[in-house]
Amino acid sequence: MEHRNRISLRLPNWDYSWAGVYFITTCTKDRNYYFGNVVNGEMILTNIGAIADVLWHEIPSHSKNVELGPFIVMPNHIHGILMLKNDKDEVIDYEARKNIDVKRFQNPGKNSISSIVGGYKASVTKHLRRMGYIFAWQTGFYDEIIRDVNAYYNVKRYIENNPRNWKEDEYC
Repeated sequence: MEHRNRISLRLPNWDYSWAGVYFITTCTKDRNYYFGNVVNGEMILTNIGAIADVLWHEIPSHSKNVELGPFIVMPNHIHGILMLKNDKDEVIDYEARKNIDVKRFQNPGKNSISSIVGGYKASVTKHLRRMGYIFAWQTGFYDEIIRDVNAYYNVKRYIENNPRNWKEDEYC
């Protein structure tokens, strides 16, 4: 019930199981530094951070038609690119999807960005708690639909440079 009045950050007319390229960010609860620290512009992972890293790379083993792009674990959040393909490996037709009925997408299905990220977060939490670690994610996650090649390379550069730019990062 506590989330009943939460505002969705999702694009209303977009089905997040469509083929596309998505930039994902999710933070730890209260932005606690569970995953490690940045030292001299390099991320040094704790055991918790290493598990978060390994389990991200397991996503394609558990989700259909998913490829991973650049990814980084930071002290209190992760950034990654998920690429969803459809069964025919088709390119996104943005124009055809412009005016889709919003109600159709109230219940995200299997292999949507929400189910993939939710599964990842649940897996990290489950593994860490089983090992005796205290750990929690913030509720939800941030996503951005990457719409063209230039945007992809800007996000890729941002992810790769995140440890070097840590002091200016909004999540630190």
